[in-house]
Amino acid sequence: MNLSVEIAGLKLKNPVMNASGTFGLSEYADFLDLNLLGAVVAKSVTLNPREGNPPPRIVETTCGAINSVGIQNEGAEDFVKNKAPAMKKFDTVFIASIAGLTVDEYAKVTDILERAENIHAYEVNVSCPNIEAGGKAFGMYERSTYEVVRAVRDRTKKPVIVKLSPNVTDIVAVAKAAVEGGADALTVANTYLAMAVDIETGRPILGNVLGGFSGPAIKPITLRMVYQVVNAVDIPVIASGGISCGRDALEYLLVGAKAVQVGLMNFSRPDIMLCIIDEIKTFMERKGIKDINDYIGSLKI
Repeated sequence: MNLSVEIAGLKLKNPVMNASGTFGLSEYADFLDLNLLGAVVAKSVTLNPREGNPPPRIVETTCGAINSVGIQNEGAEDFVKNKAPAMKKFDTVFIASIAGLTVDEYAKVTDILERAENIHAYEVNVSCPNIEAGGKAFGMYERSTYEVVRAVRDRTKKPVIVKLSPNVTDIVAVAKAAVEGGADALTVANTYLAMAVDIETGRPILGNVLGGFSGPAIKPITLRMVYQVVNAVDIPVIASGGISCGRDALEYLLVGAKAVQVGLMNFSRPDIMLCIIDEIKTFMERKGIKDINDYIGSLKI
């Protein structure tokens, strides 16, 4: 049985990885063998250290949760010095996630991360606010998405994966702009803009008022987006949104995603990704599928 897939020249042992920001590299190594994952995606890193948004930062909702962490991290230099080297002991694809508030910041972060020896690819988080354009996310517009991707592409020969925002009218148009900018693969998608309020206090629950909604409730919407993007571009698509079991992952693979990212469920079940891999294997055995690539994109219309 073959579970390996190829994305932008990278061979993954299987199509399962974590979503950036939902998986502490050192912490989760105590709960599961990272060598068994198809890839590991680091938390987004910015040029300078960030304290993140004011608390509360997360609130549970029906079928999911809303978070507003604000990309808290120690900065690109610390990532190269401390985070990346710690991953050398693992035999899996290691993907760094790049974030920034300006196009120039994305470029500078890439330049710094290029010094790390063991980063195999970059995932470019275009859901960050563009402070040069009124604070709207780069990924909400075709032009700004293209500019960010081009800036990263011009500074590296490593695979560039662009994580698209779902908070757009036409995700296909933005996906095509990312491809034009030089993307080797796309992640579809990120969290959905949302909010929660407390009727007793009459105030927003999150310290930042708005946050990103994730969890099982978003899967049907993201599934539709993945299907649309897969049929509009010629590069691999990684699905991310609402995956809580093997069946969810298989749905995304069926519509054409080459791999999947598991996010929110890592908080409640640290071993969930290994369970999903096992469930995919069981499905393949039951269906007599010898190669997962024969199943990927096999949706009958």
